[in-house]
Amino acid sequence: MQSKEPSHGLEGLSTQERRILGTFIAEELVVVRVEDLLAIHPVSREAGNLALSRLHQKGWLRRLKRGVYATVPLESETPHPAIADAWPLAMELFSPCYISGWSAAEHWDLTEQIFNAVSLVTGHPQRSSSQSISGVHFRTRTIAPERIFGTSGIWFGSHMVQVADRHRLLVDILDAPDFGGGGRHMMDVVSAYWRGEHADADTLLAYALRYGRGAVMKRLGFTAERSCAVSAGWLDKVESNLTKGVIRLDPQSGAGGRINSRWHVRVNIPLEAR
Repeated sequence: MQSKEPSHGLEGLSTQERRILGTFIAEELVVVRVEDLLAIHPVSREAGNLALSRLHQKGWLRRLKRGVYATVPLESETPHPAIADAWPLAMELFSPCYISGWSAAEHWDLTEQIFNAVSLVTGHPQRSSSQSISGVHFRTRTIAPERIFGTSGIWFGSHMVQVADRHRLLVDILDAPDFGGGGRHMMDVVSAYWRGEHADADTLLAYALRYGRGAVMKRLGFTAERSCAVSAGWLDKVESNLTKGVIRLDPQSGAGGRINSRWHVRVNIPLEAR
């Protein structure tokens, strides 16, 4: 019986191309690079790149960016389907990296807001902090690789994704409130953290000290004091590690607002009374 062609109706494949594509699919590769082809079909690098380009031209691979492709599902009716699992894709495109910001806040149920972009931290320099790849929007922050710690591995099928744990998530958004959806949303996420059963003041402080950013310590002390969930002794430890200078609670908002002299924070956004 003649085998049924895939429903997307794209150009056919040679026997060799079918074997290559079949291997990519069987190994559940999130992305495909020339190194993946050379591992199963030893040819020159130039010939390998040409083979991937032909598979792309025939519609069997999607080009994500230069030299990086993804397979097109056999059941797809178009060579440009949306990517269902964007987190495993992020692990491949931005490694070393981990999911953080508003995406991690959603994962840990620390927010009810829904965001239309995947937020992640990467140790690899990026030309732009905002990128759209194959219909998926990514928002990235770049840090030194040695500052990557405090993550949890989560399985997506056969692929593991690194996600900031709750404590690391707080450090990241205290460092860059816009990465958590803005100053007000940062305050909501921090409040939800302290109300939750997984709040751990000692671990959070240890993370903040290891991260080593003065702005984090200032926002940490200010927000934790408002939460009424920590001891005076803990707050004193945070205060003893403050750096000089005044920062804005929300760097993206105006320069007005009163200054909290203990934490060296200018409160430049409206806050609900606790």
